[in-house]
Amino acid sequence: MTDTSPYLRPDLSINQQVALRTAAARLAAEFDGTYGTETIERFLHSSYDQLATDGRILHYLPLLAERFARQRLHALARVEGHHRDGRPVVLFLCTHNAGRSQMALGFLAHLAGERAVGWSGGSEPGIEVNPAAVAAMAERGIDISDEFPKPWTDEVVRAADVVVTMGCGDACPVFPGTRYENWDLDDPAGLDITGVRPIRDDIERRVRRLLADLNIPTR
Repeated sequence: MTDTSPYLRPDLSINQQVALRTAAARLAAEFDGTYGTETIERFLHSSYDQLATDGRILHYLPLLAERFARQRLHALARVEGHHRDGRPVVLFLCTHNAGRSQMALGFLAHLAGERAVGWSGGSEPGIEVNPAAVAAMAERGIDISDEFPKPWTDEVVRAADVVVTMGCGDACPVFPGTRYENWDLDDPAGLDITGVRPIRDDIERRVRRLLADLNIPTR
């Protein structure tokens, strides 16, 4: 990424610019032969812009943008047929991507391991994952503290084999040919760990049932 990149925001600090250049270099090496500099820069900077909301810690934004861009580029590669490994992709969507969808993603990763790909997103992403949800999942030996709320994007939804919606209503995207499930779950926002536990256990049962439907053995 060069200093003359058309996607470089003029309001970024020198440290953020350096961090984004470093992130772009890593992504370019990872997707070498699949996507060029222009695509890498566009996805990285648009990911940064979508995450740059009030309350985000600016110091961490380039790293989060890199992780978000990496997910989106992997999704685009699946949509465009550059990457086919046979693993089903499950996308969990809720309103803030801070509780229900993050717990579901945690259970999917824990139970399916490398046998499935899991992503999550929100219609109105929050600032951080619900601490009570993090604590409730930790009781089950699953660490979701490193996750962060993010919006969904078209390529991520199009790449999914199964889209599970949880309370995002009409805001949830619908694309033909994709399997959709709606899980009617209480929102854990504002609840303490005692209130989150029943929601967590319900999500685990539903994830196990989904994996069984997909013929994916669980750990």
